Amino acid sequence: MTHRTRRLPLTGMATASLLAAFALAPAASAHEGIEVGEYLVEIGWLNEPAIVGQPNAVQVTVRNHEDESPVVDLVPGALAVVVSTAGQDSEHFDLIPVFDAEDKTGPLGEYDASLVPTAPGNYTFHIEGRIHGTDVDVTVRSEDGAFDGVIGSSEFEFPAKLPNLTEVATRLDRIDGRIEALQSADPGSEAIDIANAATDAAQAAIDTANRALLFGGLMGGAGLVLAVIALRTARKSGRKGAGPA
Repeated sequence: MTHRTRRLPLTGMATASLLAAFALAPAASAHEGIEVGEYLVEIGWLNEPAIVGQPNAVQVTVRNHEDESPVVDLVPGALAVVVSTAGQDSEHFDLIPVFDAEDKTGPLGEYDASLVPTAPGNYTFHIEGRIHGTDVDVTVRSEDGAFDGVIGSSEFEFPAKLPNLTEVATRLDRIDGRIEALQSADPGSEAIDIANAATDAAQAAIDTANRALLFGGLMGGAGLVLAVIALRTARKSGRKGAGPA
């Protein structure tokens, strides 16, 4: 099995989002504890509630079952997780120690895999690898109560309710479709209709940007492109429609 270490850069807006997530989210409350040979493995989200678009991590804590002492000598990649939701599987994310094994500081025995969930719903964590000489192949699911599912962020947002990632992607897809139609349309009444539709889409994008400043640059830029193309198409259609008397 090939593992790749995934580190997520948290700068600018991402850092602010992470801080907001920590402020909003209490310590993880729902974790599944599973006996694996001589070890007890606890699995869940690092931050709960897990919120769409907020940096999070799959958290795995490994302890010796007999005395509950933390296991602190697993190398990065000894354990990995595949995250699944809505029929889609992630790549293998290496679980990385988040403590200092030499100084014995930090949350001893905790291994995390950074992740930003981008859709609400139930999730599945499949943990595999080895703890010393013990094979690990464990699957836990939020729908079984092992940990919480992912929720949308709207209930935490104030004063503006931001569009979620799916809504933004859908609107951008529609804008792309209208741009392609404008570029391929022949001058005439049909082009005027497309131009009007594109203008409406641009206005909708501007309205969305006004409601959600976070997406202002993205949606406003797309709206500007649409407006320019719509204007040029309408003018070209007007000139050819007038024609020689």
